[in-house]
Order: sequence, then structure tokens, then C-alpha cells
Amino acid sequence: MRTGVIAKKVGMTRLFQEDGRHVPVTVLALEDCQVVSHRTADRDGYFAVQLGAGEAKQKNVNKPQREAFAKADVGLKMRVAEFRVDGEDGLVPVGSHISAEHFIAGQKVDVTGHTQGKGFAGAMKRWGFGGMRATHGVSISHRAHGSTGQRQDPGKVFKGKKMAGHMGDRQRTQQNLEVVRTDATRGLIFVKGSVPGTENGWLLVRDAVKLPAPEGLPFPGAILEKKSTQPEHEEAPAGMVEAAAEHEVREQVDAEHQAELVKTQQAGADAETDATETTTGGEGSADESKESDA
Repeated sequence: MRTGVIAKKVGMTRLFQEDGRHVPVTVLALEDCQVVSHRTADRDGYFAVQLGAGEAKQKNVNKPQREAFAKADVGLKMRVAEFRVDGEDGLVPVGSHISAEHFIAGQKVDVTGHTQGKGFAGAMKRWGFGGMRATHGVSISHRAHGSTGQRQDPGKVFKGKKMAGHMGDRQRTQQNLEVVRTDATRGLIFVKGSVPGTENGWLLVRDAVKLPAPEGLPFPGAILEKKSTQPEHEEAPAGMVEAAAEHEVREQVDAEHQAELVKTQQAGADAETDATETTTGGEGSADESKESDA
């Protein structure tokens, strides 16, 4: 088990494959993602890597955190998170910057973030209730959620009842998302599909836990300062999907049917050509007859 990274959601765009098809992707940026501390079995009972990302103002960081950052000789971080690892060999040195090449094209990752907050919402929008009748017998209660309690016994509303309330802003994890491309120079990770959260929101990106890790992953991690010691990772052209993440086109029509369609199209084109030539010849003869009459 490797450490993950702390990334910021930039927004969505699309990348193109060689055959012209496009892939919708979410752009994740690594903003000064740096190792700030370790958790060891002797001291804490487990092994983990503590990462920090972003640049925070001094007034927004409490004194114990400032002292911890100073001890690790790193700058003030806006977001801090822990990632558990299997053993001591999975610990990345303190002060190292994690590169976007920590992930490779084609692998699956799990992305954790907070969903968009929707504010106070009714039962129909929040839970998908069908509402009451929209005809006779219901007066100004068409979108009400109905009864919530019981009789005198027990005479209360149980906890967890689906009612109106605050919607969204919950921590959610999107699993098995595909990494389409990485850009170590700009610190960008392109993930296929959508991820939870709003733009400029912080996300935790880890290796997929439900799928085996692909071969060639840098272990314990891809360090930005020691990029030359990591396996070479060719950069894809601007706006293109890397070869490892390309998807094959499934043919919906067999070869024989395709050949018949081509013959039909050619026959139709020949018929149009003959009709055009005939029309042109007819117009010419009509013009000649007019000139002779004149």
C-alpha cells in the first residue's frame, strides 16, 4: 500500500485520442504536495505518511501546527492529511515533494472529497419522495413528506427519519476512476469522469483498493526532486490521451455488412451522377432549340 496525494480540483475538460474521439476528464492539481511527518509503529502503533498541500497564511495556522511545520522544515500548509502504508519501506522522506508521476496512465484510483452543499432542501428533493396527490383532497401540501411519527406509543420520531434538512456537503469517495494522463511539469493529473466536490476543493487521491495495482508504479512514491531516479515517463502531446489509457473501438457491424453498405453507397452515388449528367444534357439541347428558333 502506497501513500496517496492531496490534490485540488481545477475543473473539467476533455482530451482527444489519436482517432479523434474525446474523453471527458477532471483536472487535479498538486499544489506543493509535501511530506510533513511520519507515523511509526514504535511511537504511534501504525505506519503512515502525513502530507500537506497548499500555502496557508500564518494567522490561519495555530501555534502547534506552526511548530510542527518548522520542525519538518516545510512551509505552512493549508490542508493536511494522513495516508496509511504497509510498513517502514512505504514511508517517503520528510520534506519530499510528491510528483504527478506518482500515478501512471491507465491505472485506477479512488478520489475522496466533500460533495457540493445544497443548503436546506425538502423531502422530495433530498430523498426523492413522490409527494402527495396533486388533485382534490390536498390543500397546499403537495410537496409535504407526510406523517413522521406514530401513535402515543412510542410517541416520537425515530432518529434517522428521512425528512427535510441540510442536503449535500458530505464526504464521499468515487472509486475506480481511470487516470488518463499526468503532467509532472505542471503538476496535473487528468482523471476520467467526475469527482466529488466543487472547483478549488481539496481531494484525496489514492490507489484503488478494489483492484490490483498495475506494474510500474513508483514505490514508495514519485519524488519531484529525484525525478531522474524514477522510471522514465514519456509526456503525451498537448491535449492528447496517453497510449496506456486509450480505449479500443468496438465494431458494431461485421465486415460483410460493412462491405454491403459500401456497395449500396457507391451505387447510390453512381445513380446521382447519371441523373445529373442527363439533366445537364437536356438543358443544353433545350438551349440549342431555342437558339435555332430565334
